[in-house]
Amino acid sequence: MAMDKHNVATDGYCPKMSVTQLPIVELVTREIVELHEVFVDWFSGRCANDDNTFARRFSSRFCDKFSYVQPGGQELTLEMLTTGLRKAHGSNPKFRIAIRDVRVRFASDDCVVASYQELQRGAVNSTPANNARVSTVLFRRPDGDTLLWTHLQETWLPTEIMAAASYDF
Repeated sequence: MAMDKHNVATDGYCPKMSVTQLPIVELVTREIVELHEVFVDWFSGRCANDDNTFARRFSSRFCDKFSYVQPGGQELTLEMLTTGLRKAHGSNPKFRIAIRDVRVRFASDDCVVASYQELQRGAVNSTPANNARVSTVLFRRPDGDTLLWTHLQETWLPTEIMAAASYDF
């Protein structure tokens, strides 16, 4: 499978889209990267801790019935995730995330399934603090360029892959 300069799979799969839409792989990559930038900014305290910032940068990206299965198997609702995140502002100043290997697995006019790898450096609430996971996300598409996080499943990458990964980001 060919990869572009952002380590995004370019296997020739291109779903039908309008002329005004970004290519689906670019749209998905942008959304995944931007949300993880929110996490870094929030945990490191580099963004304001107020309702407007939180709603604009985080809450507006999710369906009300969002569900999240953490790498250890615990399932969280959007309310549970939001509560924990709001309490954690500025709690981890050195936390960083890198996203790689974004792949669109399925796309239609109303949903997208994608996968990606997420590497975390300095994650004080994870063991190990430098870790890696593979994630599969279901996005709802209420219109062409809007993606709403509907479900997220994360799985730890094998220990040997985590150990061999570069956390220089």
